[in-house]
Amino acid sequence: MPSASAAPSASAWAAPVTRRRSLLLGGGALGAVALLSGCSDGSEAKREADGGAHVALLRARGARDSTALLARYDATVDAHPALAKRLAPLREETARHVAVFTAEGRSPSPSATVSRSPSAGGRRLPQVPKDAKQALTALAQAERRTADTRTAALATAPPELARLLASVAACGAAHVYLLTQRDTDS
Repeated sequence: MPSASAAPSASAWAAPVTRRRSLLLGGGALGAVALLSGCSDGSEAKREADGGAHVALLRARGARDSTALLARYDATVDAHPALAKRLAPLREETARHVAVFTAEGRSPSPSATVSRSPSAGGRRLPQVPKDAKQALTALAQAERRTADTRTAALATAPPELARLLASVAACGAAHVYLLTQRDTDS
């Protein structure tokens, strides 16, 4: 009959060795991860740079679209001076949008406006229908297209710019309502 004080079995020795081996392998893997993370390919920096370029592109597109709307407001007022008083507040808001999109990290003052220029920065003014109601409809359609473009850009914009785009798109939607609402009242 074997005694209780017999030599430990092979399985008893295997457990501590396995634990030591696991500890050594885990420590080695952790060290390798630390070394490899220090030697990255710069993809994070590239993503940040690409994000900055994407933001700049979205801001430039927003400024360009707002400038085109501003030119359309100016052309409409030139063609139909009787609409000047009605369109003035909407034009001022659109001028603020140009200022905000071109501010690049600065908060423009609430009174920021873009000066009225008959040549719209050297570009041709948009064609305006001869009938005032049709001119308002064309202006509302331009506002709607621009608001839709800004809403679509929300999907790829970073949070801060997405808030700006959403706000300006909502303002454009309000302009559409104001431009078409009085049309039905007349």
